[in-house]
Amino acid sequence: MQSLLSTPIAPIVLLAASNVFMTFAWYGHLKFPQKSLWVVVLASWAIAFFEYCIAVPANRYGHAFYSAAELKTIQEVVTLVVFAVFSYFYLGESLGWNHAIGFALIALGAFFIFQKW
Repeated sequence: MQSLLSTPIAPIVLLAASNVFMTFAWYGHLKFPQKSLWVVVLASWAIAFFEYCIAVPANRYGHAFYSAAELKTIQEVVTLVVFAVFSYFYLGESLGWNHAIGFALIALGAFFIFQKW
């Protein structure tokens, strides 16, 4: 297990997995507007617990390969990708050109974060 976590790709995979939980915790309840707010808050907290159980090790192991700024950048880019897929397939919301352009600009920003000038 330790050798699997000793690769630079492992934190990215873990961050992707944690973001699936995070996205469901933050936005999954939108499909259930009839549920009481306290119910969806508790359900979101329960889901977020698992997100933290994956995100914290992702950052702990990832810091051996990436700076904190790089880890945060990876997390933000992964979040946008996961959210775009979630929004389209789970919530049934379409993404337009404005979203694609905005995401592309964020990806461009991520590119600059990883440059060693």
